[in-house]
Amino acid sequence: MNRLWYLYFGVGLTKTLDDTGSQGEWPTHPELLDYLGREFSDNGWNIKRMVKLLVMSHTYRQTSSDTPELLAADPENRLFARQARFRLPAELIRDNALAVSGLLVDRLGGASSHPYQPAGYYTPLNFPRREYRPDKDDNQYRRGVYMHWQRQFLHPMLRAFDAPSREECTVARPISNTPLAALTLLNDPTFVEAARVFAERIMTCDNETNARIRWAWRQALSREPTAEELAALADFAATSRDYYRAHPDDAEKLLGVGLAKRPEKVDAAELAAWTNVAGHSEFERNDH
Repeated sequence: MNRLWYLYFGVGLTKTLDDTGSQGEWPTHPELLDYLGREFSDNGWNIKRMVKLLVMSHTYRQTSSDTPELLAADPENRLFARQARFRLPAELIRDNALAVSGLLVDRLGGASSHPYQPAGYYTPLNFPRREYRPDKDDNQYRRGVYMHWQRQFLHPMLRAFDAPSREECTVARPISNTPLAALTLLNDPTFVEAARVFAERIMTCDNETNARIRWAWRQALSREPTAEELAALADFAATSRDYYRAHPDDAEKLLGVGLAKRPEKVDAAELAAWTNVAGHSEFERNDH
């Protein structure tokens, strides 16, 4: 239960996930941890039940916004007076992008999924040599739990977001913040395609720029944009539109990424511009 709490709140009731015994950190809320443990064991070790209990709690549903008073009294949020801010795990970052775009295939079971991957990534594997073939059907858009996993050759997107290599047990993943992660979101074909398909949805919801931005913001972030965010994205959309009208070849290159077919009779410059906007609003959600 301490590990489940860690997954949904960013830190466990005791920080030492690998040792909750006498040598670990004393729980901040020992009675709560005891209650959760009893609930878990008394109800058939039902993980789904406990996940539902956690996410429906008042503690989980709090805002992550802080105040000067909360920061002064509890800077690390160990008392859970607010929801934590933490990045999604690597697999869920990809799942989230696909879900927001509408591409995610949530089919259960079956063979592994082979998402886009840089050509030649498996070149050092010579015994025997391996050739990676990305899926060209809807398996491309399945959840990260089904992604093909090659020992010692972790998918670059997962590596950029601190997924473990599975060569040894990892109790808690590190969370880094590097330019490589940002470059992955900007250039990985999965995320570029997701942004483009999301842009197609945005363009069908309304004809007015601000209305489109509000709709996209609600879909991606479950809230309304602030006045500053709205103005910035409206300006970004206009600037992008002007650029792609002046550089139609760049628009075609952007829209040509991925397997998903783009709609016919759509203004390429307009779609490319909203792809840029969609990428911005969609990937803001990767941080809790």
